[in-house]
Amino acid sequence: MTINFFSLEYDSINSQNIFTNGDIINGRIILEVSKETAIQSLTFTGKGSAKVRWQEHHGKHSRYYWSNEQYYEIKQNVLKPGSDSINKGRHVFPFSFKVPDSKMPSTFKSSIGRITHKLTAELKQSMKLTKTTKAHFTFVSKADMDVHGLMEPQHNSTDKKLKVFGSGSIAMDVYTPKMGYQPGETLHVKMKILNHSSRDLKPKFVLYEKQSFFAQGHRRLCTNDIVKDKLESLDANGKEITVERVLTIPRNLPPSILSSTIIKLEYRLKVFLDVKYAIDPEVKLPIVILPDFNILREKGHPGPAAYGFEEFENSNQQSWSKAPQPWGLPPPYEALSGNSVPSYSDKC
Repeated sequence: MTINFFSLEYDSINSQNIFTNGDIINGRIILEVSKETAIQSLTFTGKGSAKVRWQEHHGKHSRYYWSNEQYYEIKQNVLKPGSDSINKGRHVFPFSFKVPDSKMPSTFKSSIGRITHKLTAELKQSMKLTKTTKAHFTFVSKADMDVHGLMEPQHNSTDKKLKVFGSGSIAMDVYTPKMGYQPGETLHVKMKILNHSSRDLKPKFVLYEKQSFFAQGHRRLCTNDIVKDKLESLDANGKEITVERVLTIPRNLPPSILSSTIIKLEYRLKVFLDVKYAIDPEVKLPIVILPDFNILREKGHPGPAAYGFEEFENSNQQSWSKAPQPWGLPPPYEALSGNSVPSYSDKC
């Protein structure tokens, strides 16, 4: 075997090894050969894409749903196409890649769908299998400040009459100062509660995420609770009372994903009143998690950040693209809208 080593690495620009729109990624392709070797072509590609795939069981039958979406694919010729030879030894081919400065979703990973941003080097030789090496990089999109109501106060309300195992009425108004938050920020929640019922109430709070996946006219929805909190019980037949709670957005929370057509990552604040033997009145408010501006602004000293895999030599390497068929042959994605989209829900 004339090719002993084939790899790709790139330099980090901050302590978190995160890139955003318009950043320059500098790196190198490393090729080591044991003797003079003929090379047909050596190419470099930067690519951002999304894939979703899931299976649903309906009685004795099951069905797969899948879809793909591509945001960019930029290819460069490292060596000019055509027959060429390189000498024995180690060769380093530098590259520079600019992440497109366009609206596209951040890196995301779940068991149902992924959004990946990766760098790939491809080596072709006459009468031999193509060799590939790749390295993923973490992309965090710049904040989309055009989201309607992002920095405006939020409000929602509900009321309920008790008819079974109780009597009277309950009313609740919930307020937050804005919709958009960075990881680590505090979320102030104010509630106005009017309990004219015969039941005690316990206010509870849940910050949760919604992951939505779309394929072939269907949606897969899963949710996951992130932060939970509660207050002391409020007496029955009480007067109107105002209560407040402060929740902290976890620092490791990934930003919302709103720009992809096949994957959505959304957050909600659910506030409800725990009422025994009755359906709990609740309100929901949208929460948008913004990227950490401090990390995106930080520029550290360059250093090797990631290395590619010698896929042609390592048969044990796991690759998400190697999912069973018919994963690789998706039909055209059709626009999804309204309540006509069949939905299957589960926990994340």
